[in-house]
Amino acid sequence: MSEPLRIALVGATGLVGRSVIAACMGRHDIRLIGISRREVALPDGARMEMIVADPNRWGEVIAAVEPTALISALGTTMKQVGGDQDAFRAVDQDLVLNTARSAQEAGVRHMVSISSVGADPQSKNFYLSVKGEVDRQLSTMGFKRLDILRPGLLRGERQDDARFAEGLAQVVSPFVDPFLHGKWRAYHSISGKTVAQGALGFAMRKAQGRFTHDYDGICRAAREWLKRGG
Repeated sequence: MSEPLRIALVGATGLVGRSVIAACMGRHDIRLIGISRREVALPDGARMEMIVADPNRWGEVIAAVEPTALISALGTTMKQVGGDQDAFRAVDQDLVLNTARSAQEAGVRHMVSISSVGADPQSKNFYLSVKGEVDRQLSTMGFKRLDILRPGLLRGERQDDARFAEGLAQVVSPFVDPFLHGKWRAYHSISGKTVAQGALGFAMRKAQGRFTHDYDGICRAAREWLKRGG
């Protein structure tokens, strides 16, 4: 039997991060190591390492656990930071990029990063411009393989993070999604579970290069992950 793939996860407390943990339960082809700023309540039956450390020491942790791939599900919202753009950048830009640099310097060959549909450094939308700038900088870091996932509206239950507008959108999305065709198909809503499974599916791929994936690509990778079993 081949050795399980070692994957480090940052952003374990969010919707996608928690879904990554759930998706790895019962799998023998993955060894998941979570790295977090605070304690994370793991679901019953989860078999994984969770290392709590100050973000300034995440590079040391990554170097010590020697993962083959890093999944970044880091992210906050303007609501969570009280509308403070600098505080938003500190997480969604600085923390993501610093963690990626540390991972690359530690010899991690593959990174999977959760971004957003519409991410563009030239966007007039602050959120999308930050996401786009992060994607651009990640692409220059020299990973052997980089997968950037750009999902649309994420469906799923969030813990301690009620978002009225997003909750309303989740109610409306089943009626809107069937009409999203062509270039608009990328904006199709998608469950956090599917994004997590897609991220894991991409983490298993070996071909080198830089890749950006929208709704359809994420769904295909999620199906691949499920077919692999483990």
